[in-house]
Amino acid sequence: MARPNEAQDGRLLFALDATMSRQPTWDLACSLQAEMFRAIPKPSALQVQLLYFRGLGECRASKWVIDGNALAKLMSGIDCRGGNTQISKVFAHARSEHAKRRINAVIYVGDAIEENVDDLAEKAGQLGLLGLPLFIFQEGRDPHVEAAFRDFARLTKGAYARFDASAPQELAALLKAVAAFASGGRELMKLQASSQARALLAQLPS
Repeated sequence: MARPNEAQDGRLLFALDATMSRQPTWDLACSLQAEMFRAIPKPSALQVQLLYFRGLGECRASKWVIDGNALAKLMSGIDCRGGNTQISKVFAHARSEHAKRRINAVIYVGDAIEENVDDLAEKAGQLGLLGLPLFIFQEGRDPHVEAAFRDFARLTKGAYARFDASAPQELAALLKAVAAFASGGRELMKLQASSQARALLAQLPS
């Protein structure tokens, strides 16, 4: 279900790496994405756009939706394919959409970087200047990926977290926390009361 933009709706860009190694996490995200909408008090609404990359240069964005069933339907039709990361395209798309109408937050879920980190940091810094925070969630423990992801989050005044795909409640809590932030800022995020929400809040500027 989609509807025209309304001023009171929060807007959240939900970006995922859909290269081949990501299939288990993609399936997990599919099963958890409805949690984002449940974090939003009525009568507010959350508009979410799905963005993913995979294969040889494929990077696609969905329409904006305000319903967990609609987002689940979009995600269920996508399979992961081999290819390199395209984080630069994620940042560029976020900037373009933000210029059309403010996006309150961007979630990015991934486990690797195969691009120039300095170039990505520059693009992240540009998002920070526009007031568009990145919430970056890393699967795995690659220290080079972690250092870069943390830097991108810092440059945008967002936050970083690592999650374990074998503990789905961790990712669910992270998604709900950012959805609350996108809809109502820090105050609504505080109401989530999870350890994941508190850890994200601690990284956000006052």
